Amino acid sequence: MKRFYKDVTVVAEDGGFRVALDGRGIRTVGGRQQIVPSRALAEAMAAEWADQGEEIDSTRFILRDMADFALDVVAPERARTIGELLPYAETDTLCYRAEPDEPLAARQRAVWEPLLSAMETRIGVSFHRVSGVMHRPQPPEAIERIAGELEGLDAFALAALRNTASLAASLTLGLAAIAPGADVEALWNAANLEEDWQAELWGKDAEAQDRRDKRFAAFRAATRFAELARA
Repeated sequence: MKRFYKDVTVVAEDGGFRVALDGRGIRTVGGRQQIVPSRALAEAMAAEWADQGEEIDSTRFILRDMADFALDVVAPERARTIGELLPYAETDTLCYRAEPDEPLAARQRAVWEPLLSAMETRIGVSFHRVSGVMHRPQPPEAIERIAGELEGLDAFALAALRNTASLAASLTLGLAAIAPGADVEALWNAANLEEDWQAELWGKDAEAQDRRDKRFAAFRAATRFAELARA
């Protein structure tokens, strides 16, 4: 598609902010007014439009697509979104460890345990740690408390969390990644601890590293979206 606009601006509207092309406010894919909660996010989304060339490259609308998801999917179906996120707590990667006497288990304890313990302390829950891959259900009261935590997030934070939790296979890491001041790279390394351990033992694979880098870019984009939305 050829570029069909000249001017890109941000306007305040209905308690939020909206990108306008040649003075016309943008709508979501679902036809809703694309009003976001912060000027910082709207300006970053405007930059995606302003930076397009003569031909529009839809793959460069990362923030716009996440805003559309928040407004078209999450906002009208919050309960469904939260229900889709809770399994990442039930099967949180940080809870599944190698056998205690294996060298990998020591690395997992050093990196994962502080993150998991911080989550437990912050919201007052206790997770089961499991040696091996056999599933063990988490305490129902822990899942209920986490559900309450998710209820307190707005649609934009939940949209970001859907990406960070799924990419990390961990609700603990997903929530930490969208929190203010998050060390995004350290959290991503924690999510990929086992993969990196294998690479240390057997060497790196170029294709696997390329996939890891692309997934990290998506993880970082989601954390940036959350940060901009609350700015």
